[in-house]
Amino acid sequence: MRISRVEALRIRQPDFESFEWWCTSSLDLLYDEGKSNRERGAGVFNVPIDLRRDPVFHVLVRVTTDDGLYGLGAIGLGSLAMADAVEQLLAPLIIGRNPFDTELNWELMYRSTLNIGRKGLILEAISGIDIAIWDILGKAMGQPVYNLLGGKTRERIRAYASALYADKNLDRLASSARQYVDAGFTAMKMRFGYGPQDGRPGMRKNAELVRTIRDAIGDDIDLMGDAYMGWTTQYAIEMIRMLEDYHLTWVEEPISPDDLDGYARIRNSTTTAIAGGEHEFTRYGFKELITRGCVDYVQLDVNRVGGVTEARKVWALAAAYSLPVVPHSQNYHNQHLIMSHVNSPLSEYLPPDFRDGDTFLSELFVGDAVAHDGHITLSDQPGMGVELNEAAIAEFLLK
Repeated sequence: MRISRVEALRIRQPDFESFEWWCTSSLDLLYDEGKSNRERGAGVFNVPIDLRRDPVFHVLVRVTTDDGLYGLGAIGLGSLAMADAVEQLLAPLIIGRNPFDTELNWELMYRSTLNIGRKGLILEAISGIDIAIWDILGKAMGQPVYNLLGGKTRERIRAYASALYADKNLDRLASSARQYVDAGFTAMKMRFGYGPQDGRPGMRKNAELVRTIRDAIGDDIDLMGDAYMGWTTQYAIEMIRMLEDYHLTWVEEPISPDDLDGYARIRNSTTTAIAGGEHEFTRYGFKELITRGCVDYVQLDVNRVGGVTEARKVWALAAAYSLPVVPHSQNYHNQHLIMSHVNSPLSEYLPPDFRDGDTFLSELFVGDAVAHDGHITLSDQPGMGVELNEAAIAEFLLK
């Protein structure tokens, strides 16, 4: 069996409804207009989505073999350049190769692009191809991918509801939190709405958001908070200390992913666990994140870190340091690794309360994770267990 074709499916941006919720963002520290953007509900990046000049919003990868098997990979947020990297730069390297040679194929793509890759766009393109190849392997063996990675560690995966963006309507925020409890979730994540540019009044408003949710859900529900790279080190230390009475399970991505010294300082200055890694790449990036004492929870994303082949190395590294791994997003490429590793206690789950980049990605597939009673159950279908949603692809595929 040989790889015969590698395709990048270029998916256009859907129409996102304007919403009043928002969260802090790394761009908050750069743009004075951030406040006005979030007032008109521009989205989590505080930059109106219609400012995108690139028609490609997601990139999916389809790898086909000479005996007719195909696998599907999802890169996620994409671009024309990323799609071109898949088809023009990486595809020629692996066409004609045996898909079972996962280690050699991965290293060939990685080492051939060291001068322009290592992180970012190229690694995400490699990730999409690698995920698709593992889908092929599962289909060829007649097994779900989690069985190729170690088998089941439980019958179902505990999920946390990941929504609860900042909302000036605190009653509505509390009601949303209670709805997740009523739906069976025993954990949930909220987003902070204010950062350094909002001063101490913003810190009090962040505390009010957390207090509102904690009062609504009680003390027995795990509650996490996401700052999405929008704070500075000193601000994060003061803010987290202010919130310690609310017993957050973790505070996620408080600062830039490149500021590892800042991460370590925050972690050493507070008692609340720190989570990060969503925007990190390869075992080498996670080696620094882990060995320098930056995080308590490792939050890689399989479609960013380098695919399944590289992700399992990160899982092993985290296990060597007794650190839990909780990937970003519920998408199928994460679920098989969560299921097959003991050190993944739960999965993120983004309820389809409103359409954003992550929930839209799930719309493009049939068989992606759906939570019931606060848990995700994986099928025993061969491969990754997903197929393209042909109706959605027909609507959003760029010709």
